Amino acid sequence: MSQTISDQIKSDPAIASTIDQLLSRCQEIQQNINGIKPPSSELMQSYDDSIKKFSEIRGGELFFPYLSTGAGNGPFVELADGSVKYDLTCGIGVHIMGHGHPAVMKASIEAGLEDVTMQGNLQQNVASMTLCEKLLDLAHKKEGSHLAHCFLSSSGVMAGENALKMAMQKNAPASRVLAFERCFAGRSLAFSQINDKPAFRDGLPEILNVDYVPFYDANDPEGSTATAVATLKSHLTRHPKQYAAMLFELIQGEGGFHLGSEHFHRSLMEICKEHGVAVLVDEVQTFCRTHHPFAFQEFNLTDLVDIVWVGKAAQVCATLFSKEYLPRPGLIAQTYTASSATIAASIAILNELDNGNYFGANGKTAQLHQLFADGFDAISSRHPELLKGPYGIGAMTGCTVHGGDHAKVVTLIHHLYDNGVIAFLAGGNPTRLRFLVPIGALAPSHIQEILEILESSLLETT
Repeated sequence: MSQTISDQIKSDPAIASTIDQLLSRCQEIQQNINGIKPPSSELMQSYDDSIKKFSEIRGGELFFPYLSTGAGNGPFVELADGSVKYDLTCGIGVHIMGHGHPAVMKASIEAGLEDVTMQGNLQQNVASMTLCEKLLDLAHKKEGSHLAHCFLSSSGVMAGENALKMAMQKNAPASRVLAFERCFAGRSLAFSQINDKPAFRDGLPEILNVDYVPFYDANDPEGSTATAVATLKSHLTRHPKQYAAMLFELIQGEGGFHLGSEHFHRSLMEICKEHGVAVLVDEVQTFCRTHHPFAFQEFNLTDLVDIVWVGKAAQVCATLFSKEYLPRPGLIAQTYTASSATIAASIAILNELDNGNYFGANGKTAQLHQLFADGFDAISSRHPELLKGPYGIGAMTGCTVHGGDHAKVVTLIHHLYDNGVIAFLAGGNPTRLRFLVPIGALAPSHIQEILEILESSLLETT
């Protein structure tokens, strides 16, 4: 059988041996990153200077004084001041396998030997097709999916833009959009209009008509569902045949880790279907973080989804869509979708998650979430005024701290950072503490230490 030059490079014993030696030596050194470490006194001044300089260059202060060296090990990341911290933000959910994962590193190194470093709409490597096939395979883990196509994108919001354009093109001249209260889907011009965050579109022109539906309330399942259904029907009656799509966040991430329910979402989706409104599902944050690859599988909504887009954990973003929403030529195209190394890393991550016992009610993701939940419960029992929770699911876990007061939560997050744990916030009224945990790297002992630091930090910021 004829071999391509690429096949010869990939099967060459000398190259394979060199990669194995490189990885082995790198991992040997990385093992020294194995716990929280304070900054080096010799590096602190130059580090502070770099933070100030970078803040000036980018036109705004960094939320954290964070500049990493590029090295890490599991849940730990090394910063350029020599410090080491637990990373429970993970690039806002990107590094789901943690830092320095051997399978991800190996895939990236091998891809680095390829000639084309950036892939896009015009020129793509075989790996792009492999990744699309893998994403569609995961989408069909439960029967009933109508998703037949996959288009790679450079960012989550761009994948969402492509979804919105497909829905509007098919359902033209309908141009209005429906979304949930508290929703967030990115910061492009279109999505800044859709987000239920007026401050995020300050000074921007109005380009979309968006109407909101109240989200599910776990404290009032039947009442909140009835209210949402009534609101949706009211919008559809007020603006008949004018809605192109409704955006569903099945679990509100930025909004504060609020979970919907199967009955809630199905009730709304079925009404959308009856009125020819496209069902769009934003899974940029939820993808691979519940007990299933997709949150729509978690809620048994596979049969109702027209278009879904993913990102973060996948590292390469993508829009998956049914045949009914196949765009006409020219609607979607991108010069860059991702680098060859990122595409290879994405395939490695998805294979690890798919084959590594992460999914399912008893999978590793569920077990790690339960450890956090039990820990939150324990802290809450000792300090009910300081912590309530847990909230979220799987690798999305959070709690309400200090009564949800925004300023106090921000103070706590910076205090946690100083104590060696990088976390973030979500939602408003209440503002919550958010962990997007690296499920490929956390051990029970790590979670125990994190919870101890959280409790002490809560007491120190009371």
